[in-house]
Amino acid sequence: MNLKEVKIVADSAADVLSMGDMPFAVAPLKMISKVGEYVDDCNLDVEKMIDDLDKNDDKVTTSCPSEYDWLERFDDKKYVFCVTITSGLSGSCNAALLAKKEYEEKYPDRKVCVVDSLSTGPEMKLILEKLQELILAGEDYQSICEKIAEYQKRTGLCFMLQSLKNLKNNGRVSGFMAKIAGILGLRFIGVASAQGTLEQVAKSRGDNGTLNKILETIKVRGYKGGKIRIGHCRNVSLAQAFKRLLETEYQNLDVEIYPLRGLCSFYAENGGLLVGYES
Repeated sequence: MNLKEVKIVADSAADVLSMGDMPFAVAPLKMISKVGEYVDDCNLDVEKMIDDLDKNDDKVTTSCPSEYDWLERFDDKKYVFCVTITSGLSGSCNAALLAKKEYEEKYPDRKVCVVDSLSTGPEMKLILEKLQELILAGEDYQSICEKIAEYQKRTGLCFMLQSLKNLKNNGRVSGFMAKIAGILGLRFIGVASAQGTLEQVAKSRGDNGTLNKILETIKVRGYKGGKIRIGHCRNVSLAQAFKRLLETEYQNLDVEIYPLRGLCSFYAENGGLLVGYES
């Protein structure tokens, strides 16, 4: 496949701004509050956004990319591969599908593959890396679509939240639950389900208990030493501690630790971790 004919486009929940020489673009999501509007693109001051929202007790809404936002990033390419945040939490995937329909109707010789990640953050990152690998290997369009669908069956997401404040403000958990979690020092561990919803699977206290519970959670779901991508919100020390824990059980690991950007930081909040893995 000729790189001049190809484009990968992801929404900003992937936390990826560039992919080396691969033609790539980001369709940004937004966080909107009384404090201000935050566009999750390369210009976003993530630290300021986190600080601002930490002081905010009002409802915060999120806005997904529009059909036009997706379309304008296709850049007249013959083959476009889109990766979206789970359709279970956002309208981003639906907007990308509308863009695909319009683009293919206007240009019958062009193809758009829309991948609903059924997840967010580091699992999306793994999917993007696999797409890049398949394209650079010279696979044809149909083969890439089929192989990326198969690959998705071998990836997963586990998350750990120390705070539920933004989820409370966004109406996703009760104020009582958020308050109790803060008082008791509870950490919530969850996963992205096969249906693309985020589900709590455990609670923990303390760093060691939390990290062991995350490892147990991904092992139960088939992790055996594959790629790991760890996104953190102001908690690089815990991310590094989790990497060290992994290295006590697995050799020659492919692990990347990185700071979460806008949307993922909004949901993970201070201290949160998102772990994408291959099973």
